[in-house]
Amino acid sequence: MGDKSPKANQKKTGQKQSAASSANAKKSAATAAKQVAGKKK
Repeated sequence: MGDKSPKANQKKTGQKQSAASSANAKKSAATAAKQVAGKKK
């Protein structure tokens, strides 16, 4: 499609950022779960 308009570029960067933030959220959730599991022992 080769759309080089600024709107298309903004969409791409937005998707990248949301993917990164969701990955970070998963990481923090995993660490929080580990901490809780450690406290239960």
